[in-house]
Amino acid sequence: MNIAIVGASGYTGFELIKILLNHPKFKIKGLFGSSGGERIEDIYSSLKGVFECEIEKLDTEKLKTFDLVFLAVPHKTAMSIVKEIYGHTKIVDFSADYRLNQKNYEDFYCPHINPVNLENSAYGLPEIFRDYIKNKTLIANPGCYPTATILALYPFIDYIENDVFVDAKSGVSGAGKKLNETTHFVKDNENFFAYNPIKHRHSIEIAEKTGLNVTFVPQLLPISRGMQISIYAKLKRDIEPIEVLREKYKNEEFIRIFDKPVEIKQVVGTHFCDIFAMKNKNMLFINSVIDNLLRGASSQAVTNANLICGFDEGLGLPKMAFNP
Repeated sequence: MNIAIVGASGYTGFELIKILLNHPKFKIKGLFGSSGGERIEDIYSSLKGVFECEIEKLDTEKLKTFDLVFLAVPHKTAMSIVKEIYGHTKIVDFSADYRLNQKNYEDFYCPHINPVNLENSAYGLPEIFRDYIKNKTLIANPGCYPTATILALYPFIDYIENDVFVDAKSGVSGAGKKLNETTHFVKDNENFFAYNPIKHRHSIEIAEKTGLNVTFVPQLLPISRGMQISIYAKLKRDIEPIEVLREKYKNEEFIRIFDKPVEIKQVVGTHFCDIFAMKNKNMLFINSVIDNLLRGASSQAVTNANLICGFDEGLGLPKMAFNP
């Protein structure tokens, strides 16, 4: 199948290229950006002699000719493209434009210019919405924090009180390539701090998909990539947390259940989401880790693409962590 990537110069675009170069069914036939004229091997020199390609200026008419289009672009940019190409090609959108209902989206982002396609999209978290995803041609790839949080919470929703606290920590690559004061080396190196607590946009995504009242506090770790989520909730009745996790995810290849707290290092470079949980009387602690650029973005996008194209869900997904 012929694939186009819009926004290939970003971190998630680069990770997507790496996965697709080893995918047996998808072939990259076009890279696009807002201005064009650059070459991907000049932006990422590690691609020299491996994959060399000019980044063309965005052309929605040309995008219609591809079998599948990945949109690794910011919110609002994505919906303006989808508005033009929907119905002509399959689409996996990395942005938030089709993840939320219209009210929640507009409360946390901006006015939506393509609300009709909110009903035509599927939220791309396969372990929960797999059958729904298969029947759609527009997939809203979840955010990285929501992916790790929702997968950790999902098995326990019927067992916990409505109020949950999510303590979330991410590597700096989650903020993207564009430099700002928060992502400056001197700010982040040997430092650790919360940013945009409670009001972060991903809080509404977690709340909408779980139905829970979420207090969400993201924090920035002085590492390049990886994400760890710690969730605290009150149990409504007694359970064995590990047994609940194992039963819910017993058939899921890319969710691993551990009997001790999980670590970022064990998932970086992979599509895995690793989860641990334990209780203290009626209090529940859930712990999950993912690679924010892969399971939180690019490899999850490939999973969704596999599903809507009728391929095996795990085709081409990375399983070996970066170690050491």
